[in-house]
Amino acid sequence: MPLKEYIGLSRINGPLIFIENVKNVGYNEVVEVSYRGQTKLGQVVQISDEFAVIQVFQGTEGLAVDTTRVKFLGKPLEVKVSDEILGRTFNGIGQPIDGGPEIISGTYRDINGLPMNPSSRMYPRNFIQTGISAIDGLMTLIRGQKLPIFSGNGLPHDRLAVQITKQAKLKGEKAGNFAIVFSAMGIKHDDAQFILSNFEESGAIENVVTFLNLADDPTIERIATPRVALTAAEYLAFERDMHVLVIMTDMTNYCEALRELSTFRGEVPSRKGYPGYLYSDLASIYERAGMIRDREGSVTQIPILSMPNDDITHPIPDLTGYITEGQVVLDRALHRKGVYPPIGILASLSRLMKDGIGEGYTRKDHPHLSSQLFAAYSRVQEVRALASIIGEEELTDIDRRYLRFGEAFEREFISQGFDEDRSIEETLDLGWKLLSYLPSSELTRVSEAELKEHYKEIKR
Repeated sequence: MPLKEYIGLSRINGPLIFIENVKNVGYNEVVEVSYRGQTKLGQVVQISDEFAVIQVFQGTEGLAVDTTRVKFLGKPLEVKVSDEILGRTFNGIGQPIDGGPEIISGTYRDINGLPMNPSSRMYPRNFIQTGISAIDGLMTLIRGQKLPIFSGNGLPHDRLAVQITKQAKLKGEKAGNFAIVFSAMGIKHDDAQFILSNFEESGAIENVVTFLNLADDPTIERIATPRVALTAAEYLAFERDMHVLVIMTDMTNYCEALRELSTFRGEVPSRKGYPGYLYSDLASIYERAGMIRDREGSVTQIPILSMPNDDITHPIPDLTGYITEGQVVLDRALHRKGVYPPIGILASLSRLMKDGIGEGYTRKDHPHLSSQLFAAYSRVQEVRALASIIGEEELTDIDRRYLRFGEAFEREFISQGFDEDRSIEETLDLGWKLLSYLPSSELTRVSEAELKEHYKEIKR
């Protein structure tokens, strides 16, 4: 079937162009927009009896209504994938930007992916070690899980994302069969430079595929970026049998781009001006994580989003929380104390953690130890609230010991250096060391055998 080409546009509205009397074109079909010898890519985002609406990825600057040519290519937006993508850096729609050659071998894949049959999904098992004690010990990341990080403006979520990228690994025989896909949307140039320079200095870049959509890149390109990244991840996982961790930052920038596109299309807004289909759109991204029966590989996701005004009830974190299996919440109060990473333990959880830790996965004492640390730190908050009312000098001896435990827990367990990579064994041993601030009579969530093996009370 010959390709259809149209000359002239009906109108231009922001990143969208409108063409009248278009026949036999499909939703998400890719187009080439040509003017003055230059070509841009676009995608059909709306079809009616009167118009075809096309979003232009590189923006509509310079286009003329009368002379612009639009060629419909009869296929969805695709990205080329092969083993050559490892160690490379691409823009938001999968074009190399690292000065290296084009991807020569490989196949083109639809960035929208294929739905994963629920009956073929495997329940996520086995943990991924991030080297971050607060995550590994208390909200463990499980292979095939989607575990978002809820952050806020000014909090070091990009720094944490880079540290996880450098340190994340599998334990055991599959340790070498691991790759990371890093997708950044709407980030500043200095942040992009920080990310790439750290990858290169650490040597992690050899095992990372990076997709960068910068703040001054076209906003509409951000809508394709996470899908391009996940297409690369699915290829590595399900065709090259690798275990792939996908880190996506910042999903708030993605949602802002989606809201902008919805406004240009004239759609009726929903909460906070976001489109009513925000939930299903985010689900189409997050649900591409998982493991498939009879396939060796897996796709695990860590989407990162900055909550506007630190509001966890905002539509983006609210809907993300419904779709994903837990969250890691960064705490501004800890950040003010100089704690890095400032992970708010009590607001965070991993819903799949219980099935991927313990004997045969991490260590036998891990489930009881994490429960005891949660309980003890929760008591610390109660004691701090009490101390703020009656004064620390009026507290009982046991309450003072909880205060000392809380200070040490934040200073030694939650806080760690940017280049500090702790094994799961080091994390668990550190947890037992901190429990020594408390008498054994307070440790009701661990067994007698575990106390005998790991606990050594120190009078303080």
